[in-house]
Amino acid sequence: MNRAFSCLTHLVGGVLVLAGLLTSTGCAGLQLTSIKMTQQKPSNVAVYFKVQTQGGDPVGGLSADQFRIYEDNQLVSQYESKQTILNPEVAAVHYTLLLVDMSGSVTESGNVESVVQAVGTFTERVEKQQKVAIYAFDGSADLHPIVPFTDQAGSAKAGVQQLATFKPKDPSTNLNGAVVKALDELDNALGKANQPLKFGTLVVFTDGTDRANRVPAATMQQHIREKPFDVYAIGLGAEMKEPQLQDIGKSGTAMAADKTAIVKAFDDVGARVEGRTRSYYLLSYCSPSRAGKHEVRIEAIFRDAQKNESTGSLKSDFDATGFLPGCDPSTPPTFDVTKGDALAPTAPEEKKKEEKEKKEEKKEEKKEAKPPPKPASPPAASPPALPPPPKPAPPAASQPSVPPPAPKPAPPAPTAPPAQPDFNP
Repeated sequence: MNRAFSCLTHLVGGVLVLAGLLTSTGCAGLQLTSIKMTQQKPSNVAVYFKVQTQGGDPVGGLSADQFRIYEDNQLVSQYESKQTILNPEVAAVHYTLLLVDMSGSVTESGNVESVVQAVGTFTERVEKQQKVAIYAFDGSADLHPIVPFTDQAGSAKAGVQQLATFKPKDPSTNLNGAVVKALDELDNALGKANQPLKFGTLVVFTDGTDRANRVPAATMQQHIREKPFDVYAIGLGAEMKEPQLQDIGKSGTAMAADKTAIVKAFDDVGARVEGRTRSYYLLSYCSPSRAGKHEVRIEAIFRDAQKNESTGSLKSDFDATGFLPGCDPSTPPTFDVTKGDALAPTAPEEKKKEEKEKKEEKKEEKKEAKPPPKPASPPAASPPALPPPPKPAPPAASQPSVPPPAPKPAPPAPTAPPAQPDFNP
């Protein structure tokens, strides 16, 4: 019997939770995206992935018993697998850089107090899940570090008040240049992290468009596209239009009409960043396989208050050659990935490949262009060598006259005496 149900969602603690009744086919099915999978002896298998709704909203807070593991389409008993969700920090790190507009239009407009309060609320929320750095910008060419990335917990929250006394060196707004510099700073900071899986987020707050004209808007937009990071933008006031904000916030935007709405705008973006971070899972288990290659399928199950179920799954392959008993699923896995997730970080790698291929193609074109001159010079040098071939050619055509001279040198060698009588008459 088919019944139609409505699918509803709501946010709990900044994390999307499926809350409506679901059809038997799961109208709000889950989407699991594999980021990286690894295997290691004695028989450990670990998969790092994220869970979203079909609409792309993050789903966090799932426990280990809300996942089913199948090997070659056969359910693996939880007693055998000892499946567990590891703290993602053992293999992954998430950094957020908050870039705050402190140009003259902000510092002289009476909005500083609201901005500081909003930044504090945002930082307190996000810093529970990841490392946070705060940078300010004005019309200067360089960023102004308020709180750089550090290993000290709570450092960003402690440094927020430094914004309250910030005085711009240049009252103009170098928005484009600041975004480019902030993305580079985020990239450099992640490059120093020890974890193999690295994820970055840039959150930009501004009350106006770029006035300094140090960096073209097209350059900034290209930089945003190329970097494998989430980028959110928060706008304040009437000067910042939604289309301009969207040029920066490729992952999402929030608008604050005035200073009374700044805190809410920051909190909305903070909830999205927190929810996205919590939607990543590092699931580890002990495989019962002891040899050969196998397909593993991980299925996530969400049940609402009415016991209605929504599911989603991902597949990957592993090699169990040499697997033995004695597995501890809490052993930190080793991944060979160095940056980004499966969706975003592949872009720079593909670009590098394309650039490399283009360079190789150019080299080949140069090589192909150079050969013509080289062959041209050999022919010029070869004419002296060409005359000899024509000389043998005439003898080939006048073979009837050639035989007499050929026997003359031959007879003198073997029969020198008879040669004299021939000359006497």
